[in-house]
Amino acid sequence: MSFGLTESQRSVRDTFARFTNEQIIPRAAELDESHEFPHQLFGMLGELGFFGIRYPESVGGSGMDLTSFCLALEEVARGSLSLAGAVAMQSLMGTDFIYRLGSELHRQELFMPALDGKKIGAICMTEPDAGSDLGGIRTTAKSVEGGYLINGQKMWVTSAPLADFFTVFAKAGEEQKLTIFVVERGMEGVHVGRPIEKMGVWALPTSEVAFDDCFVPASHRLSKEEGDGEGHLRKLLAEIRIITGAMAVGIARAALDSAVSYAGQRKQFGKPINRFQAIQLKLAEMGTDLEAARQLVYFAAHCKESGLAHHKEAAMAKLFASEAAASICDKAARVAASYGFAMEYPFQRYLRDVRFTLIGGGTSEILKLIIAKELSK
Repeated sequence: MSFGLTESQRSVRDTFARFTNEQIIPRAAELDESHEFPHQLFGMLGELGFFGIRYPESVGGSGMDLTSFCLALEEVARGSLSLAGAVAMQSLMGTDFIYRLGSELHRQELFMPALDGKKIGAICMTEPDAGSDLGGIRTTAKSVEGGYLINGQKMWVTSAPLADFFTVFAKAGEEQKLTIFVVERGMEGVHVGRPIEKMGVWALPTSEVAFDDCFVPASHRLSKEEGDGEGHLRKLLAEIRIITGAMAVGIARAALDSAVSYAGQRKQFGKPINRFQAIQLKLAEMGTDLEAARQLVYFAAHCKESGLAHHKEAAMAKLFASEAAASICDKAARVAASYGFAMEYPFQRYLRDVRFTLIGGGTSEILKLIIAKELSK
């Protein structure tokens, strides 16, 4: 996509497109099969300034807009959705609350090192009985002298096995409303569980994190007031959905590119299979869905950064892009037929990994409810 992009946006896209082509794609299969976090690539992206793209220059970032970040993230996702998930966490959910709500000390000791990739941040929100239902969160933060005691269990914490600090949502105060804390890994009472085995994004470690009478100093409460956590989270949800849509576009591009390449090389009945109408129809459908997803995602990003209404647009973008990506990855594997089932080809990885985009930022069912409510206003 180049129409309507500024020179700086095109520069960002081209920089990370080259990095993906030269550094990520050649290692993507190996990363997936080893089930190991891509430390080297993660660090290289930190050196390139990826983690600070959307943060202002005054705190060590690049001061660019959401569109620029989505363009960069789309390129990384085209190479490896595992790596894209890790850098998305580092660049947004794992650091944003500390940037916006943390003290100067938090910025110096946690946020700034995270922008360089020297420390890793994660967010602890989902629980065994609380996913889309934020009201179902049971983790508590009891006020004690000098701070809080946090107790509870969090699930599906991206990057948890490697994280140096966690943004934690817990219920606090008399009304037991969501409040945000930053908890450092070395604090007593923090227990990071073993990585959860997943069907996809194998190089992106995910685990549970338990808090057992974990004492957190009062200075580590990020919320300005007890109970304001949900409001702060909702301000970020639209952005989470937009960047998830960008990741979906990235992996869909990879799947379509692989299908087009395979169809041009594979011969049956004496000619390349891309000469057969059945294959042409699939490729046409995939290309059209991809372009529609891309336009929705970048329109939502434009609305967000322009201060326009964007919550419905973000939900639509994430819903359509993730569902379209899942369909495109499936059709790509069908184009490759039996080779789409073989581990030596990337089609199986796209099929497994793309489901990550169907979950992050809200399930399709939740997003449809949000869109319906917005339409009814």
